[in-house]
Amino acid sequence: MVDAKVRSLCSRYAKRLPFHGWHHVSFVRSKAVQFARANGAEVSVVETAALVHDVNYLVRRNSPAAEGVQLRGGLLAQAGIGAATIDWIERIVVEAEMANRGRYISVEAQALSDADTLFKALPVTPVMLSHRYLAENGITLRELADKIVGEQQHKVDDGYYFYNPEAAATYSRWAATNLMLWQHIQESLDDDDVTDLLAAVNAHAAAS
Repeated sequence: MVDAKVRSLCSRYAKRLPFHGWHHVSFVRSKAVQFARANGAEVSVVETAALVHDVNYLVRRNSPAAEGVQLRGGLLAQAGIGAATIDWIERIVVEAEMANRGRYISVEAQALSDADTLFKALPVTPVMLSHRYLAENGITLRELADKIVGEQQHKVDDGYYFYNPEAAATYSRWAATNLMLWQHIQESLDDDDVTDLLAAVNAHAAAS
């Protein structure tokens, strides 16, 4: 039932969720279940957390996961999930968020975090989806670059970008390449000719 409710919300508000829509939710759900099975987490709880982890973007643009607590809790309660499990899911969602997570988090949060982190690190994400994130959240390219590097680089440096060893072995190259790209974007935005170029591109797009 949670699946149907979230899918319905993503369909109804598809224009508001060009990045965090059902394509994102379904990918994170699938990978989170795989990671939960691998690390001994409670699979059904992780799967449910993955389904509702980004509903905060329906509450407010560019918001932290915690802002979705009421909407998330309402969806889960309507699906017949008990209060204790709802609280558990909320803790998992907040604990797994990139901006919040540390080295030592629950195995359920690790599974969700690795799935969501992998979506960010996919080589196709900056090419095919980053412009959707900018539009969805109403932020600039510099703000996104600063957010990505600021939240993610020290986790790579400290060795817990991925918690699952197999995920780390398989996907860390992608993560390193992705972060290097965003570091280079930061550097390029300090060049006045680059900012003039982007301003011209944006003006052309607005006129079209």
